[in-house]
Amino acid sequence: MGAALPAVAGALYAGLPVAAQPVTVQAQTAPAADYPDFVRSSLYVPVSDGTRLAVNIYRPARGTAAETARLPVIFAFTPYRARVRDAEGKVTEVALGDRLALRSLIRAGYVVAVADIRGKGASFGTRIGFQSRREAMDGHDLIEWLARQDFATGKVGMIGCSYLGGTTFQTATTAPPSLKAVFVGASDLDKYSFVRRGGISAQFNTRPDEPLSDDLASVPVDVDADGALLRQAVAQHEKNTPMAGLWYGMPYRDSISAYTGNAFWEEVGVYNHLNAIRKSGMATYFWSNWQDEPTAQSILSAANLAGSKFLAGPGGHCNPPPGFDFTGEVRRYFDHYLKGADNGINREPRATYWRERLPGGTVSAPGGFTGGYVRSNVLPGAGARATPWYLGGGHSGTARSVNDGMLLAAPAKGAGRDTFTVRYDLPASDYFAFWIKPMDDKGLSYTTAPLTRPMTLAGYPVARLRVSVDKPDANVFAYLDEVAPDGTAEVVSFGRLALSHRKLAAAPYATMGLPFHSGRKGDTLAMKPGVPADIAFDLTPVSRVVPVGYRLRLTITGADPRQRNLKEIEIKPAPVITLSRGAASRVDLPVVR
Repeated sequence: MGAALPAVAGALYAGLPVAAQPVTVQAQTAPAADYPDFVRSSLYVPVSDGTRLAVNIYRPARGTAAETARLPVIFAFTPYRARVRDAEGKVTEVALGDRLALRSLIRAGYVVAVADIRGKGASFGTRIGFQSRREAMDGHDLIEWLARQDFATGKVGMIGCSYLGGTTFQTATTAPPSLKAVFVGASDLDKYSFVRRGGISAQFNTRPDEPLSDDLASVPVDVDADGALLRQAVAQHEKNTPMAGLWYGMPYRDSISAYTGNAFWEEVGVYNHLNAIRKSGMATYFWSNWQDEPTAQSILSAANLAGSKFLAGPGGHCNPPPGFDFTGEVRRYFDHYLKGADNGINREPRATYWRERLPGGTVSAPGGFTGGYVRSNVLPGAGARATPWYLGGGHSGTARSVNDGMLLAAPAKGAGRDTFTVRYDLPASDYFAFWIKPMDDKGLSYTTAPLTRPMTLAGYPVARLRVSVDKPDANVFAYLDEVAPDGTAEVVSFGRLALSHRKLAAAPYATMGLPFHSGRKGDTLAMKPGVPADIAFDLTPVSRVVPVGYRLRLTITGADPRQRNLKEIEIKPAPVITLSRGAASRVDLPVVR
């Protein structure tokens, strides 16, 4: 049915991350397409509250004849329009691309269904909130409807990335009886900790909403030849909850939204519904890439669902991992759980993830990545040893206004402090800047000496700092850079924390030992101007080998150019932040032997 092991052009290692062992992997040839063609249909399907949602169905075919035997169904649930026509009249269809392996799944003998969420595309209804329980129940209803159709075996899988990953994960929490396996890309376990990481909203989900004309470009369903129903549906979208207003309006985890009338962060926190997934017995697979902030949440999602598989590649948001047979992996996963194929995927190590500059790795990926894949029965970071590197003074050894500090393997004797004024005159960021360029000239930086032996990092760095500020509150951003011998630098990890959110709390889910801040209003603490406080926060996870001669640099700033509301939240006069050096401040690096 499916291929054996995924084809990997490069090194593939197996075992625990503390003792990865090389194995020989024979690249497999993907089987020929069983169904080269498809037959598409579309219709409105009413969900439990009567709202009609636009559903597009793609049945495998040979020529113009659809397969008459019952087949498993793969479902994707999108806000970005399942079928849309551009200004030149060209129609783009989610199901006919392979970014999520959907076209390959049709060829492999799966019915693929793509629906527009309520309040978007050609669907009727109004979106109240963002990935709300109502939206999750819509997914539940559509899955059960699909499972009952005469083309279906009754077994359904679901796949998506980014927002579509969220609809997949949220739908899974409703435990539809027919949903047997999900493949979740770049989504969150804890939406508050993702969108307002450390109490600070950055770029995610804060963009302006799309105009209604975008939804009017949707292709009407089959019975709506003149588009009259489409126009009626889109008219209802006028009352959709604005995403940016929703997120900005809830600064605390227990904030009551003016739009939804409830503590909406709790409603959309998947961690509150994990037991439903566990009891259902459905299979779960989580995927993200290292240069993408949701990866931190994807690892935690897998950690909280025993037996979950995990995949991380190099590169950015929702890009299929290069040098890895992504479509083959997706197919093998669904072949096993929906078709019963004994292809071994359930016996393979649970985690497969990219390691930059893995010894023996030969994969070259877009963006200059070179390395290979590690396979392990534990998640990245689980086998790492927290190794402290301490903030040390610069060449002058006194308080400075220049960023020439040192990052030391042992704390220097004596105390010291470094002070900087928060800078808001930051360069304009790309609109969708999922990653960031070095910020070493915008705050204070501390750099190691050139490494005399390679250092392998796998997991979450954690910043543990002693800070004071001349205001009741300020934001702190930390960036871990890798600096090449020629001075070229790149950010490999970053994190953020509002000082008022510094209080640590017990987490409602497993955090793999990472510091957790509740974000609840009652747990916030104002800073006493000039009085130091200890803070701890994790940075985004990393997986790479830092070579001999390279240096690592920790930069601390008070603002980030990706904050879309930076002008609105600017504090005047700008806060003055002081860092204590020596044993009081360090970054713990996840070092793997």
